[in-house]
Amino acid sequence: MEITLLLFYFVFQSTFNMNEQDKLLGELKNIREIMERSSRFLSLSGLSGILVGIYALIGAFFASLIIDTQIPASGQPENVNDKIILLSILGLSVLTLSLLTIFLLTIKKARKQQKQIWGPGSKLLLFNLLIPLVTGGVMILTLTVRGYYDIIIPCFLIFYGLALVNAAKYTRPEILGLGIIEIVIGLIAVIFSDFGLYLWATGFGIVHIVYGFIFLQKETKNQVK
Repeated sequence: MEITLLLFYFVFQSTFNMNEQDKLLGELKNIREIMERSSRFLSLSGLSGILVGIYALIGAFFASLIIDTQIPASGQPENVNDKIILLSILGLSVLTLSLLTIFLLTIKKARKQQKQIWGPGSKLLLFNLLIPLVTGGVMILTLTVRGYYDIIIPCFLIFYGLALVNAAKYTRPEILGLGIIEIVIGLIAVIFSDFGLYLWATGFGIVHIVYGFIFLQKETKNQVK
């Protein structure tokens, strides 16, 4: 009888301890998820990706017209410089419009989700994005001044991809895949420099549109849940 009671006690005690351990592990898991959410910025809009891709395709179209058009000039160097100036203005216009679209749609989504816009996650995301982007910007500017035009487009794609890979851990996990694709397209552009503009349109245009639709589908599923 005493042996039976002892066995029952030990079984009960072990079961109780297991339940307590499971409860503790569950609480730790919840705490970990909360900490991960606080360090991630998840308010990026899928629609902004689609619009940025469309802007890139439109920009690539006008860039091809500028490259193919003969600008009247007294000499070849001036002709090239005129085209570089026009392409720079076009690139800055596309970049400004893209950043403005991302900013406005991100704010709209964050407010809809009642989430903080400027928090730990957004700060970490911005910091990790800027390191490769600023580095790439300085390098591209240097290449432009020195006349190494063939590798400007690959540098755009590669440094942009590196920025996405570097910042992926602080935002949507799909951003990592997007960054790797941009790097691969940039490396292909290094090898096939004659197709640089088409690869630029593919990386910044088509790929962004595809990923934008993927984000939108996930957003729709989360809203349904």
